[in-house]
Amino acid sequence: MGRAISAISGSAAGLLHRPFAGLGHATARFCRDLVRVMFHPYRPERHYMRGPGPACAAKRARLQN
Repeated sequence: MGRAISAISGSAAGLLHRPFAGLGHATARFCRDLVRVMFHPYRPERHYMRGPGPACAAKRARLQN
């Protein structure tokens, strides 16, 4: 009788709601994404133009003359 109860209990345990079942996967995904963002080699703020370049200045000089 004891084995039958444990067998039923074991199979029924798989049907119970486990609210933290995916917590490990979610934590791992968060850490992986965080590391990817922190150490991503491309930083667009280092490459954007900070003002008009020499070609724009030459064009303006031609238009003003």
